[in-house]
Amino acid sequence: MYVLSAIVILTSLGLLLGVALGIAAKYLKVESDPLIETVEALMPGSQCGQCGFPGCRPAAEAVVSGAAPVTLCPPGGTSLVEQLAKLLGVDVDLSQTQDQEALVARVSEETCTGCTRCFKVCPTDAIVGAPKQIHAVVADACIGCKKCVEVCPTECLQMHPVEVTLRNWRWPKPLAA
Repeated sequence: MYVLSAIVILTSLGLLLGVALGIAAKYLKVESDPLIETVEALMPGSQCGQCGFPGCRPAAEAVVSGAAPVTLCPPGGTSLVEQLAKLLGVDVDLSQTQDQEALVARVSEETCTGCTRCFKVCPTDAIVGAPKQIHAVVADACIGCKKCVEVCPTECLQMHPVEVTLRNWRWPKPLAA
């Protein structure tokens, strides 16, 4: 008897709260600029902060409002600059922008003390390890933002170019005629 009444009460409470949340979502919806959504979708989405903003959403808002140039995203490279300039109707000089060399962090096992400072600042959780143990970098997850290198007290992290393998090799773009 008590079990049945508990089931009925919890079910009706769940339905009532679900309806209340649905109504609240409809009436309290925050409208945003669709252009900001489009610019944010074009950005890498790694929230690395290399542009000087805490993430891609604030960077997209700054680009759309004109507070930041379309060349603000280093990981995006020239292709992102071209897409943003075309979308926003802005003329941009691409001679000042250049694609970054793909870099990945590597840990020197001889000097790593396991202080955990590096993986606390990694925006993509590319560094794995435990306190007082040697850490390692997952190369596929590393975006080369260099935040881990800046906070490492033993300088055991260095940035290296990404090794070209069959898995990550890309056909180079043809030179302009």
